[in-house]
Amino acid sequence: MMELIGARPGELALDLGCGGGHAAFRLAPLAAHVIACDLSADMLGVATREAARRGLGNLTACRARAETLPFADHCFDVAVSRFSAHHWRDFAAGLAEVRRVLKPGGLAVFMDVVSPGPALPDTWLQTLELLRDPSHVRDHSLDEWRESLGRAGFEPAPADTFRLRLEFDDWTGRMGVPADRALAIRSLQKQACAEVADHFAFGEDGSFTVDTMLIAAR
Repeated sequence: MMELIGARPGELALDLGCGGGHAAFRLAPLAAHVIACDLSADMLGVATREAARRGLGNLTACRARAETLPFADHCFDVAVSRFSAHHWRDFAAGLAEVRRVLKPGGLAVFMDVVSPGPALPDTWLQTLELLRDPSHVRDHSLDEWRESLGRAGFEPAPADTFRLRLEFDDWTGRMGVPADRALAIRSLQKQACAEVADHFAFGEDGSFTVDTMLIAAR
């Protein structure tokens, strides 16, 4: 992400769905000012406290939904969304809002888990995600990302794809997943057919691997 964006003194950046602020903290040294936006007041509190601890005085928090951003048209030079879009209630509306608030020629960088595409592994991925976090809406496929970005008025570059290993205890622990839902996830994994088990590389401890991507768009 930092290599794509580069130094942008004097420019305004948006971290959409900032969570704990990980992307915003990386953006802050690159831009004149960063607005960290999230629906969760708790997450914004975490991000602002950590920003203060790090001495990042050019970061401001804003509580809002991705689909209804409280910003003027064409006010940001850069927008970043890291592992947030799968929580958006309306994916197309969220992308349209990012396009609206970016200046002409502005850069957007999106990072997220992506659906494998075919129905069988897709259903398993969405189910595992939802059992872990009820705020999950959908992991979109790369084709869905490209098509949706185009409809929103972006020109997407080729995506970089990665395989990300999720350690089960850490993955569930970070969300405080109740014991019954953690057991449900493990029970499902044990019943998976070979095609699903191979794709996600289910481990004996419940750890598994997902597909992720980084895509830049102007």
